[in-house]
Amino acid sequence: MKKTLLSSFVAFGLVVLPLTAQAGTVTVKGSDTMVILVQRWAEAFMKKNPATKIQVTGGGSGTGLAALQNGTTDIAMSSREIKEAEEEKLRARYNTPPTAISVAKDGVTFYVNESNKVDALSVEQLKDIYLGDTTSWKAVGGADAPIVLYSRENSSGTYVFVKDTVLGGDDFAASAQTLPGTAAVVNAVAKEKNGIGYGGAAYAKGIKELKVKKGNEAFAPNAENVKSGKYPLSRDLFFYLRNKPAGEAKAFIDFTLSAEGQAIVTQVGYFPVK
Repeated sequence: MKKTLLSSFVAFGLVVLPLTAQAGTVTVKGSDTMVILVQRWAEAFMKKNPATKIQVTGGGSGTGLAALQNGTTDIAMSSREIKEAEEEKLRARYNTPPTAISVAKDGVTFYVNESNKVDALSVEQLKDIYLGDTTSWKAVGGADAPIVLYSRENSSGTYVFVKDTVLGGDDFAASAQTLPGTAAVVNAVAKEKNGIGYGGAAYAKGIKELKVKKGNEAFAPNAENVKSGKYPLSRDLFFYLRNKPAGEAKAFIDFTLSAEGQAIVTQVGYFPVK
């Protein structure tokens, strides 16, 4: 399933449709983490509702929330919670608080090359690595080799999540290489034996997912640990709207939260909210 997902990401990445405000069309923009999931939802929904077009584009959570503010998307998809400043702009412009809907769950996952003998790291060790304080795999039980850091651009919700949750708000090491999407991070780590990167749990193809230590235990980013909260880097994946959902947008959101829609969440590699 994960192999199919990654292949789909490449295919969808080449098809960026223009946003149009027309009857019968719902535009969805934002998180690259969510784009494949939402594309899958859109395909299934449009088969049942051929008169409605669902247009999905990525660009990052920040890009989607900015598009929601300027009125060029109906729904923003975000892999992080909306910032207070973003919410204030929406409230000021549209005179109503935005609506947030959790549509799936994810475990932010740190990837290493399949040849790396390190299987698990604590949040504190990940922080030291991404701050640049730990620069050799030997310091965390691996080979005597330099750690090669991969990160995401700052418009990414996953970037914000890792900065806030793992780094405690501090900046990433200057040596971290910024890549334009999770697929690019996965490809880089798959080719670089000393690399480490991060992204959504659904993108683990050709690399090894690290477990995250809590005390004497280490937890994998799987459905059981994410749903129970044992995996320390769990998060919700959101739809944000300017108002309460209505019309075709509501019909699409209702579908994503239906039993069929939540089954697609599992098929793609994320975790259902229902």
